[in-house]
Amino acid sequence: MAKSGIKVSEIGFGAWTLGLDWWGKKIEDDEAKRLLKHAYDLGINYFETGDIYGRGKSEQLIGEVFSGMRNEVVISTKYGYDIYSNEQIGHKELPQKFTPEFTEFALKKSMERLQTDYLDVYGLHNPKIHTIRDKPIFDYLDKKVKEGIIKSYQIALGPAIGWTREGLDAMDLTNTTAVQTVYNILEQNPGNILVEQGEKHNVGILVRVPDASGILTGKVTADTKISEKDHRSVRSGDWVKQSLQKVDQLMPIAKRYGWNITELAIKFLLSHNGVSSVLPTVVSEEEITMFSQMADGKYLNASDKKEITELFNQWPPYELKASAQTA
Repeated sequence: MAKSGIKVSEIGFGAWTLGLDWWGKKIEDDEAKRLLKHAYDLGINYFETGDIYGRGKSEQLIGEVFSGMRNEVVISTKYGYDIYSNEQIGHKELPQKFTPEFTEFALKKSMERLQTDYLDVYGLHNPKIHTIRDKPIFDYLDKKVKEGIIKSYQIALGPAIGWTREGLDAMDLTNTTAVQTVYNILEQNPGNILVEQGEKHNVGILVRVPDASGILTGKVTADTKISEKDHRSVRSGDWVKQSLQKVDQLMPIAKRYGWNITELAIKFLLSHNGVSSVLPTVVSEEEITMFSQMADGKYLNASDKKEITELFNQWPPYELKASAQTA
């Protein structure tokens, strides 16, 4: 993973669905453990989570599955939402804390749940620009890196798409090894900018929502009714309609390679050297298998990548209503 030297699988396991039922399915604990083990058996070694996902539940499940094989997996978790003093209602953001004192407390709690005495990557979850410019926070994190408690840190951008300035400023921090962002073939900003600058700064990009909330896997169609409890409810009917039209424009490129649209979407991301790992949202063993098989080294050539970016630049920008997501 860029300057940290940490080696992560091109397809990672974004474990937020193990702690939350925001993707149309509640995953019971036994099933969650099977998914984690299945991912590992397929060669996925990178497991990315956050303390807010089920108020520590996702971390706890990862800890239980990998406690006896800690050095065989790369574990990343995030903090910043005060889950200890506040109850989350729906998808609304909780108050944030990033002080050194809260960081120390949250780090200890996460490591207890993960059953580990070190973290490969510790992340700030959706920090604002004033947090990224708050020196005492990163002095504390740098101290933990020197102590070997954490190997590096990441900045997870959000909650909505954007936060370019935050991502670019984060790359200047000493031990930032990765920046996480929403990035997919239909939503390439600020991903394209961050990938380019990440390569210059030797900072890897972690990609979430690579399937554009189900559009690129066929889970969301023009007829799909999305519950308000579902994380994808921020996507309007007009957004879905526009997206499906764009998929039609992309299909000729996919057909050149004999791929479906999902393969094109994932392989577009993996074609970028600056992308460290892609974190698809998965809720079944079949999905894990499908995504893992796409990391086969057979990716897009430079000409077709350029054509896809040119198509994106021709499309009018989305009008996406404000999101309260904390994934």
